[in-house]
Amino acid sequence: MSGLTLVFGLFFYLSLAIFLVGFLAKTWKYAFTPAPLRIPQTPAPVSAAGVPVRMFQEVVFFKSLFRGNKLLWIGGYLFHLGLLFVLVEHLRFIIAPASSVLNTLVTYDLYSGFVLLAALTFLLILRVAIDRHLYISLASDYALLLLLLAIASSGLLSRFWDGGHIRMNLPQIKAFIGGLVTFNNIGSVPTNKLFLIHFSLVMLLLIYFPFSKLMHSGGLFFSPTRNQVDNPREKRWVTPWVKTRPTATLPSLEQQAPAAAAAPVQETAEVEG
Repeated sequence: MSGLTLVFGLFFYLSLAIFLVGFLAKTWKYAFTPAPLRIPQTPAPVSAAGVPVRMFQEVVFFKSLFRGNKLLWIGGYLFHLGLLFVLVEHLRFIIAPASSVLNTLVTYDLYSGFVLLAALTFLLILRVAIDRHLYISLASDYALLLLLLAIASSGLLSRFWDGGHIRMNLPQIKAFIGGLVTFNNIGSVPTNKLFLIHFSLVMLLLIYFPFSKLMHSGGLFFSPTRNQVDNPREKRWVTPWVKTRPTATLPSLEQQAPAAAAAPVQETAEVEG
């Protein structure tokens, strides 16, 4: 194993470990964060059976975003669709032999790459051109968009730049990536600079993922505004720690009466004195 293969192999495992540990830790935190109030965003389901339906609409169709901002919904939905197809198509580097369905999707990888790049460009323009988006945008938002744009651009560039020669190294890339994933027969890392840049950018994204807004992919399922039932009148909501914590009891009426009766007498004595 060459030194370059060892460096990028360790980079892959380190990035994957940070991603998995960070993602699981954040998800654990979301799951056990107290939700002291009933705060479902209306219109919300009035029964427990309606919660999965609402979550399905949010995850698959981005229903709340569609109702709130149509332009942002178009860019966000196209981005997620393009990213989904790109990720599925990249499974050909791991699965061997690839299924017929995967081979069919690979024929459209160029179109999904353009959709992904166009959607990211559109989202970046929205953040700069619209005042309310510009006002709430942070430096981390631009950094994340630029990182995703660099990944998409370097991937598409390999299809059109003859100097990239990535298409000629596909068997070598499959041997390297497949070996890393299966921990068996790791091939030599391709020395193509464009591949090394693309691979490094993806690993940086994995490292940054648990610490960025991309964690909404896991946190959405634990959002109280989405997963709560709108039934505060039918069922009183009591937080778990209130059920177990001992509560202070007020004195009974019999205990309060002597104290209340003695108070005026004391005041009268003070006035007479």
